[in-house]
Amino acid sequence: MRVEGDMINGGVKDGVKIAADLLAHYDVHARRLAWRAPPGANAADPYRVWLSEVMLQQTTVAAVGPYFTSFTARWPTVEALAAADDADLMAAWAGLGYYARARNLLACARVVVRDHGGLFPDSEEGLRALPGVGAYTAAAVAAIAFGRRAVVVDANVERVVARLFAIATPLPAARPVIRAAADAITPDARAGDFAQAMMDLGATICTSRNPACGICPLRADCAAVRTADPAAYPVKAVKKARPHRTGHGWWIERADGHVWLVRRPDKGLLGGMRALPSSDWSVDPDATPPFAADWRTLAEPVAHVFTHFSLALGVHTTHVGQDHVPPGAGEWWPVADIAQAGLPTLFARAAQAVLKEKNEDARN
Repeated sequence: MRVEGDMINGGVKDGVKIAADLLAHYDVHARRLAWRAPPGANAADPYRVWLSEVMLQQTTVAAVGPYFTSFTARWPTVEALAAADDADLMAAWAGLGYYARARNLLACARVVVRDHGGLFPDSEEGLRALPGVGAYTAAAVAAIAFGRRAVVVDANVERVVARLFAIATPLPAARPVIRAAADAITPDARAGDFAQAMMDLGATICTSRNPACGICPLRADCAAVRTADPAAYPVKAVKKARPHRTGHGWWIERADGHVWLVRRPDKGLLGGMRALPSSDWSVDPDATPPFAADWRTLAEPVAHVFTHFSLALGVHTTHVGQDHVPPGAGEWWPVADIAQAGLPTLFARAAQAVLKEKNEDARN
């Protein structure tokens, strides 16, 4: 098979050497992670592999670690997770972002229990049929949990392979070429260890900036090392400017120290999460508050960056009497316990901004 940059001789010889060199390095230097089996061990628990892979989408290992520990303590099996209350799970997920993952997590767990007797399918095809399981997650679970030969390509693997073969086609157009190259070096045996070894290599040595080529176990086979700038791979297309939107959020605090929280619609951004009442998020959002009151606006809006746009949320506060009930469905939450409400990051920052201003006013 020919790929850009280097040629894999017959698709076999060099691929075997690359896999052997990388696995030898992994046997010594593998990261110890809560969801992993040690190198060379039997396949890991499919539930823990699947849960970790869902959490790790667009999220760092460091950020996922505490959430994984908390989730597996609270819901140690797929059956326990399937029985979880939707609101409890969404609150436990708060802060990890990309909240559609949490909704898909529940849907997938319930299908595994209902339709598969609590056992995950052991093939890529079977895993792909589960809710929220895409090509990457199916390949990762098939390889790591079941030892199936599968081509596992995440962002770290993509970077390693693009450099190994000096693939000059810009992303995302390069992805089919990168996958073909990854396929050519994926071994039949120890496919799960190989996938995790590639991930580790990208995370710790073949990093996006300043790759540590001097200690890389694949240095001798890497085409990018022989260029003037290995960090130039993978080649990325010019990014389009991220659109900017604005919005308004309302902090309604009752005389007894409770704040009014609503639950966002199940579909859409931050779906199903507790939040402050808010406007739409657009170039010119509706700034009409939920009801007439003496509203005070924080000096600075709360800034947040979503995947496809940035947002400046103006936060407006008011105090109401003990018997006041704001319009629409919601719940009163103790301000002192706002950290336990499971607010997504945007609204957690809004709450922090309100409380900071309150504390500053009290000192003055």
